[in-house]
Amino acid sequence: MGVSLRAWSLADAPELARICNNKKVQDNLRDGLPFPYGEEDAKVFLSEVLAADPDQNIAFAIETDGRLIGSISASRCGNIHFRTAELGYYLGEPYWGKGYATEAVRLLCGYVFSRTDIIRVFAEPFAYNLASCRVLEKAGFQLEGVLRSNAVKNGRILDMKLYSRLREDQN
Repeated sequence: MGVSLRAWSLADAPELARICNNKKVQDNLRDGLPFPYGEEDAKVFLSEVLAADPDQNIAFAIETDGRLIGSISASRCGNIHFRTAELGYYLGEPYWGKGYATEAVRLLCGYVFSRTDIIRVFAEPFAYNLASCRVLEKAGFQLEGVLRSNAVKNGRILDMKLYSRLREDQN
């Protein structure tokens, strides 16, 4: 498939802005990204990622054929959950439905479980986002349950699904 994960660079700002300046992409993410999303917004994000503690926030650019197509990260939780990380990812709309996200999730989990002490990675997609749920299932995540009325996005009360993959699930 040709998907790879690589470190972010400030030079990614123009392409990242193109990816994130899409309402369809943002509708499937948590709030916090400005819309419209411009190159300065991308530079702020990239500066934060590059300055973050890599043990707390494992973040990569997703690319195929040398082109940036999305973002993926595992953010370590705190307190008694310090060996758990929350997965987040998105792709630019032209790259949806091609298997890129599934491969990126597999690669990130392989990285996390082989290079950190994290024992559990979880994700909470909106229940209506069947494509994201399928990505997780194909990447070896198990559905743990439905989080009823767990979020308000775009003025709608939404259910979310809780998926996880454990270190012991690695092949």
